[in-house]
Amino acid sequence: MAQIHPSAVIAEGAEIGTECVIGPFCVIGADVKLGARVHLKSHVVIDGDTHIGDDTVVFPFAVIGEIPQDLKFDGEKTRLRIGARNRIREHVTMNTGTATGGGETRIGDDGLFMAGCHIAHDAQIGDRVIVVNSSAVAGHCIIEDDVIIGGLCGVHQFVRIGQGAIIGAVTMVTKDVVPHGLVQAPRGVLDGLNLVGLKRKGVARSDITALRAAFQMLKDGEGTFQDRAHRLADESDSAYVQQMVAFILGDTDRNFLTPG
Repeated sequence: MAQIHPSAVIAEGAEIGTECVIGPFCVIGADVKLGARVHLKSHVVIDGDTHIGDDTVVFPFAVIGEIPQDLKFDGEKTRLRIGARNRIREHVTMNTGTATGGGETRIGDDGLFMAGCHIAHDAQIGDRVIVVNSSAVAGHCIIEDDVIIGGLCGVHQFVRIGQGAIIGAVTMVTKDVVPHGLVQAPRGVLDGLNLVGLKRKGVARSDITALRAAFQMLKDGEGTFQDRAHRLADESDSAYVQQMVAFILGDTDRNFLTPG
């Protein structure tokens, strides 16, 4: 049975899962669906066609599922889908999608979204993503699994950030970031690999060595960035390098950050 504070306002039609805790002064819209054991601390606003997965905790003054911050939005029916076991801290905002962007903003499982960060319309966020305080992910971005975005960062619309990449604090990212890349500096420089993250995940030394060699080829090899990626596809049998190659050769609306 859910625990709902008497001051909470829950619209008719909202679905509240078993063992949810709805704290003081929360406001929940009619199209909201909360999974089991979701905990809204207090003063949380959840609106729109928004589903939140089991065991997610939302902290005070977060606003989840409001309409996109997009002047083209004209009231069309769009969605926000949030997975399980996320931690959504104070003053976080997450918006629903837009008709022109696929209609859905999606958040994976086990994420940590620290105070004041923003996830814009139509963003696709993977599992185990960490977005640190006061960072903003713009519309239509794709953030793959295990990415860390440091504090006070901005990610430009349509940017893709590959799995396991890390973005240093106070960085503006305007181009795609390869998987396991390390990006830092105010205007976003691809400065190496996320070696700490790779080691923490127990990636084999042989794969780390292969990634380092691949990074060096991407930096210093002959031909265009795409030419170098094609050569890597033929020359390396590391699954991690092949993942990087597939990302580089995939569809994108942006250019790539290239090794500095």
